[in-house]
Amino acid sequence: MKSFRAYRFPPLAQFTNLAHQRAVAHSHSQGGDGGAQWAASVSEGFEQGQRDGYEIGLARGQEDGFEAGRAAGQEQGREEGRHETLVAYDQMARPVDAMLKSLKKLRSDYRAAQRKEVVDLVAKVARQVIRAELALQPVQLMALVEETLASMPPTREEIDVFLNPEELKRIAELDPKRSKRWNLIPDARLEVGECRIKAGDNEVDAGCHQRLAAVMEQVDNQLQAADGGDEPESEE
Repeated sequence: MKSFRAYRFPPLAQFTNLAHQRAVAHSHSQGGDGGAQWAASVSEGFEQGQRDGYEIGLARGQEDGFEAGRAAGQEQGREEGRHETLVAYDQMARPVDAMLKSLKKLRSDYRAAQRKEVVDLVAKVARQVIRAELALQPVQLMALVEETLASMPPTREEIDVFLNPEELKRIAELDPKRSKRWNLIPDARLEVGECRIKAGDNEVDAGCHQRLAAVMEQVDNQLQAADGGDEPESEE
């Protein structure tokens, strides 16, 4: 491939000296004052051309520089304006966001309070129904004992059933045959409807309150699911 060498333009002063030399040579060839005047006129015209070219180039450069500076300034101004607008919008939006967040939390707390009231009311009614049923048929506790023992590992050891003393007495009177299947032990710490079973190394709560608590937990979960759940609070 053929290589190229960069061309270097000769300095402008070289052309000035060359023009002056030609003017002097022409003046010698013409002879007399006419030749000198012609040389001076050529030199003056060349210098005037240089001045005019410099002034035109300076004016054009200033004009181009002004246009470029104005365009850059306008773009910078637009960017600064957009930034200031975004900052102002963010400052105005913060109080609104905080208010919306507070409203969401208030609504969530209100719904949670409503659910709790409903669950508490249902639990209260259920306890009253259970108490009434046990007052009429206390031997129903024996069915809970049998159901609980069926879910426990079998054991050859004696089975202890702890009951409220008043309930134990009534069960022994109403169903003496069933009450003799296990070792019934009175426990004054247990409320009416409560029952605790110990079979070997295992001990479980077979009372009504424990079962009612499990049912109420399911009711609360269903109410929460129907309500859409508590909305999580978003952190900014």
